[in-house]
Amino acid sequence: MDNLNYGIIGNCRSAALISKEGSIDWCCLPQFDSASVFAKLLDEKKGGSFEILTGDNYKIDQQYHKNTAILVTRYADGENVFEVHDFMPRHHKMNGKYMAPPEIVRYIKYVSGSPKVQFKYNPKLEYAVGETELYIKEDFIASLTHESKYDTLFLYTSFNKKHILEQKETTLKEDGYFLICYHEKILKPTTQKIALELERTKVYWLDWVDKTPTYKKFKDQIIRSAITLKMLTYDKTGAVLAAATTSLPETIGEVRNWDYRFCWIRDASMAIKVVSELGHKNSAKRFLQFIIDLMPDKDEKLQIMYGINKEKKLTEISLDHLDGYKGSKPVRVGNAAYMQKQNDIYGILMDVIYEQLRNFSNDLENGEELWNITKGIVWIVGKHWQEPDKGIWEFRGEDRHFTFSKVLCWVAIDRAIKVAKMFGKTRKLERWTALEQEIKEDIHKNAWNNDINAFVQSYGSRHLDASVLLMEPYGFIHARDPKYVSTVKAIEDGLSNDGLLYRYKNEDDFGLPSSSFTICTFWFINALFKIGEEEKALEYFERLLSYSNHLGLFSEDIDFKTKRLLGNFPQAYSHLALIECAINFSNKQKDERILESIG
Repeated sequence: MDNLNYGIIGNCRSAALISKEGSIDWCCLPQFDSASVFAKLLDEKKGGSFEILTGDNYKIDQQYHKNTAILVTRYADGENVFEVHDFMPRHHKMNGKYMAPPEIVRYIKYVSGSPKVQFKYNPKLEYAVGETELYIKEDFIASLTHESKYDTLFLYTSFNKKHILEQKETTLKEDGYFLICYHEKILKPTTQKIALELERTKVYWLDWVDKTPTYKKFKDQIIRSAITLKMLTYDKTGAVLAAATTSLPETIGEVRNWDYRFCWIRDASMAIKVVSELGHKNSAKRFLQFIIDLMPDKDEKLQIMYGINKEKKLTEISLDHLDGYKGSKPVRVGNAAYMQKQNDIYGILMDVIYEQLRNFSNDLENGEELWNITKGIVWIVGKHWQEPDKGIWEFRGEDRHFTFSKVLCWVAIDRAIKVAKMFGKTRKLERWTALEQEIKEDIHKNAWNNDINAFVQSYGSRHLDASVLLMEPYGFIHARDPKYVSTVKAIEDGLSNDGLLYRYKNEDDFGLPSSSFTICTFWFINALFKIGEEEKALEYFERLLSYSNHLGLFSEDIDFKTKRLLGNFPQAYSHLALIECAINFSNKQKDERILESIG
């Protein structure tokens, strides 16, 4: 089966996807949302790639160097063996900051025999809009385009530059390297220096993982997902990307193809909550600062998403010259959803602020700003919570009163009350508590459907929606409350398809989805676990893990029939939900061990 069998490498500035065979098929430089320099992922012929070509008799294996973001692809033909260690450099500098240049290193490690290999270096700058010309210079191969926009790329290497451009076969006898740089280097690299970069980057990731708690169960999956989430954070501003790609389709050959290289407040805050739980304070604090910087005016509406450098306008255009992933057009850059109104983001944001204060109250230096934002959020929610919106799934049709949005309006007020108590601000509590109760009663009255015996997608509808499963984790309702238990059962009957979940089954702007939204299945597993069906939950969880790619990575969606990964990749949402589930199962074991020791 043709799957998203890619590994991701990155350094919190940009990222690249490398195929199971060792081909770089996607990378944007100098940062995540720049134009691509390799985009074979979105057009096999025109997109551009950097391929490692060997004879058919070579066996290829790929895995990450344990507990790092360094991807190792091993090529073996009997005793002829070599490895490619791919990474983007990231390590500490003397001043406490990080080295994370816009560069990819391909360290070629000679292992044994006389392996033969061809290197196919074929960058296509600026989304392959015009021609990219390659020139051999004294120290590097320069790539240049100037048709749509002027751009350059530099390749440094220990191998014969002419042979590379001619794709001549090379017999390996020692280690070598390729260094793909957005900027020309001041000091010429050497194999020895590149080997040192590899070790420094390795140490950075090993140190980072060492700060993560160890869990009894699913430890490897938690660590791989945590590293993936870390790679999807943008150092410069603290933003968290939804995914590293654009336009990977939710269904092959259809038009649900969106650009995910932006920061959705909802996805990012959920990711940050998980990263905080794993003990990585800095990411959490920096994301909070990212949000604070976006809210200069007291009455400024929060957008659902922003550019990674805090851009507010994300104009969506189609790149019609690209064929799309497996022919799925259009290829889009930018995302028009930034203009949508989604009332749930205030609750999401308030929840993050509350979590930060709860976890790090001693070292948050922006308490006054946070209290100001809290008051602003309550004012906005009080004014707008009764209005319809587009909802969590960004329906492009008419606005509705979505249950999830209303629940998150309740969350906003609930968390604001808790924050007020932390700050000793009691003046507004009576008014806020009355508002909280009003929203809660409204939801119980209008979102509950007696015929279906469940909370439904929107007020007055009969449609089920996986997002209502989050009522329990957000503290709106207790897991064992009969209304929640019957909602989980109704969702299992109505939205589960062979253990994979539909987000919803009512036709949206594009018809009935044919793929499962991966995070919804994780939510469902968590809900089963919480209502006491732990064995079934564990069985579903282990089955879902088996649908990851060969490196344990998930995209946004899974095809119901073929189980192939679909949608943008790797998806922060999917990995944060995986971690939450895995921690639940692990903590359950811990609770059992405590009870056994008491017993």
